[in-house]
Amino acid sequence: MPATVDKHELGVERGPGWLFIKLDNVIPDPFEGDQLDEQIWSLLERHLIYRVVLEMDDVEVLGSQLVSQLLRLCQKIHRHGGIIRLSGLSPQNQKVLQACELSDRFPACRDRIEAVMGCKSCK
Repeated sequence: MPATVDKHELGVERGPGWLFIKLDNVIPDPFEGDQLDEQIWSLLERHLIYRVVLEMDDVEVLGSQLVSQLLRLCQKIHRHGGIIRLSGLSPQNQKVLQACELSDRFPACRDRIEAVMGCKSCK
């Protein structure tokens, strides 16, 4: 089920107890409409699920705007007892999270199966 977010279409699938959201090469624009984190949060509330895997295979650059929005989303999810995991991060984007000292907050897994089952960095 695709969901449009500020000119971007997100692939949304529901699994048992999880929501899987595939991000395209999202470049959030702080001056356009709702923020990406608010749109994703809206999807979680609509599905009544607070465990999410963001599939980041197509995100070329994990920029500061996107990192900021992921942090806001992470805080909301954790306040509701949920879990957020990232899958498909490129080695460069993994280094961005490490440089920001956020690797522990955003466990990065190879794919959605590893994310649901709990990858090494999730434990």
